[in-house]
Amino acid sequence: MNGNFKAVDDKHNKQSGFDDIIIGRNCVNEALRSGRQIDRIIISNGEHNGAIGPIISKCRKLGIPIKEVSPVKLDSMCSGANHQGIIAIAAAAEYSELDDIFSLAQKRQESPFIIIADELNDPHNLGAIIRTAEAAGSHGIIIPKRRAVGLTYAVSKAAAGALEYVPVVRVANIASCIDTLKKRGLWIYAADMGGTMWTKADLTGSIALVIGSEGYGVGRLIKEKCDGILSLPMNGHINSLNASVAAGILMYEISRQRMENNK
Repeated sequence: MNGNFKAVDDKHNKQSGFDDIIIGRNCVNEALRSGRQIDRIIISNGEHNGAIGPIISKCRKLGIPIKEVSPVKLDSMCSGANHQGIIAIAAAAEYSELDDIFSLAQKRQESPFIIIADELNDPHNLGAIIRTAEAAGSHGIIIPKRRAVGLTYAVSKAAAGALEYVPVVRVANIASCIDTLKKRGLWIYAADMGGTMWTKADLTGSIALVIGSEGYGVGRLIKEKCDGILSLPMNGHINSLNASVAAGILMYEISRQRMENNK
């Protein structure tokens, strides 16, 4: 058996969060040759030689993230299929380029409004953010290539069709991307504690909003590169909100201010 394409069953979906995987060396290699959008490659620990070696080299040239897991983990992800030490997670939608975001803003004759997801790992959070971003008038989403969820089918499902309208750009380095956005005239704000109350900041111009990871928030380096911090009041007993909930509140404040400013 040379490997096969397999859409995993519902039970597996609930356990792993993966929906479409490409199983086996030959099928993964053919998917790469065809130019299919691959979210990431997953290999069994220590599988760097033989037929897998050239596939890994090709992925590195293409900038496709590679993750190693235990053979037992890989077995469970494939529901018992013969994976030959390697699988690919197929992307549910094509990634865009940064210029696509600016082109969309220009087409709408609006100042750029961008969401940066800094190492989000929950596909439902990313999907919800993409869905709200589309509704709030954002021109695009930026996510990192590594240590974060990509455009999996679980993300696509949570986005409820918004991926058809919102460009999602995947970059190698969020910090460098922020530098690029600043050079193009954007103000960068992070959602975190200890900053300006979300209704007190001027959010009417070209802006990018950074949403941090579920467990750690916005990274220190990223926060230092931001022009300001936006904070929401926490009047209850817990000290943080779900990432997609916080993002939604802030996105709609940005949208409200932009609408008021254009009257």
